Amino acid sequence: MRPVPRRDGASPRDPHLTGSLEVWMTGTPAELDAVTAILTAAGRVVQHGTRWPLTGADGRHRLYLRLTVTAGKQATRAPDTSRGALIDLDIARAHRRTA
Repeated sequence: MRPVPRRDGASPRDPHLTGSLEVWMTGTPAELDAVTAILTAAGRVVQHGTRWPLTGADGRHRLYLRLTVTAGKQATRAPDTSRGALIDLDIARAHRRTA
């Protein structure tokens, strides 16, 4: 007896995926909160999954988000200078002294 071919597609119980972005994330709760805030600023959250703890002692969790993001819309924010200034490598190499 041949097995019935599996239907590969979305579940009829799930909302339609037209015009949406799916993201699976793994990280600490603080990392997931930060990334969720950034993604929410770029679009609109359609489905926010339940945060599930992963096995292990590092405290990481898994989270699923579905968002709608308008093509061409880009989040704008000031560059992060908390870790130092950006260096133009071409200029730095041009001014580098040889030994």
